[in-house]
Amino acid sequence: MASQDVIEWTVDKEYAGERIDKFITEALEEDVSRTLVQQWVKDGHVKVNEKTIKPNYKLSEQDAISLQIPDPQGVELIAEDIPLQVVYEDADVIVINKQRGLVVHPAPGHYSGTLVNALMHHCKDLSGINGELRPGIVHRIDKDTSGLIMSAKNDKAHASLAEQLKAHTVNRKYIALVHGHLQHDQGTIDAPIGRDSHDRKMYTVTEKNSKHAVTHFVVLERFGDFTLVELKLETGRTHQIRVHMKFIGHPLVGDPMYGKSKGMLMDGQALHAAVLGFEHPRTGEWLQFEAPIPSDMEHLLQTIRTS
Repeated sequence: MASQDVIEWTVDKEYAGERIDKFITEALEEDVSRTLVQQWVKDGHVKVNEKTIKPNYKLSEQDAISLQIPDPQGVELIAEDIPLQVVYEDADVIVINKQRGLVVHPAPGHYSGTLVNALMHHCKDLSGINGELRPGIVHRIDKDTSGLIMSAKNDKAHASLAEQLKAHTVNRKYIALVHGHLQHDQGTIDAPIGRDSHDRKMYTVTEKNSKHAVTHFVVLERFGDFTLVELKLETGRTHQIRVHMKFIGHPLVGDPMYGKSKGMLMDGQALHAAVLGFEHPRTGEWLQFEAPIPSDMEHLLQTIRTS
């Protein structure tokens, strides 16, 4: 979450009567304490039906909640010497092959051990468009997804890369191992994604409060009960690949939220951002990079191939 982000929810019937601080704490993607949310409410950063309320406010069905993430007060992000695999770097852009388990950016209450902390140590210069907690960050991949991610070193580069993402001209391809025998050799999943009303930390395919989402897939290899696929993102919604593959009945192997993680030989989902292509923000040259499947995922594939 960047400072000054505004997040909105509409309260479903099942949450009527619940305290506002509990609702927001559970609804946020990031791990934020209830005490911090209560402070945000007291400071007027939370409104219900455009009015300020108290932390013990009880929700009613159809309440419109808005939360404006405040600027961090007295927070100084520390540059940390965390190993990074740099794939490309110049005065405008840096491309990293992110290791599985590394969080991309800090969030309130958790300000260290992230890709941003590592970039601050490595680069010294990062764009400031996304605020104090996300310098340089143009897009993100999940903590337990490995692979390619680009960051901007100045605001001009950031604006260019963000516009390319918005226009769907960035080439982003992922490799994933999914459960089941995917019958079609290729296809497109065009299904809107929004928050899951039954678990607010998760996302699902829904028509309600959702955003357009499109994922293209091509089968690379079949292993009986598993299928290796290449996925191309047309849009970039939170958890998009994980949600879309679950939606068509083929959740990602090892996915603790949307699939089955028990008995698997790696931590986190078997998902790797393998290809990243974009137009250089200064020169206009097309740059494209590829990152090989990491060793933990490759070991899992070899185990399945030989079992």
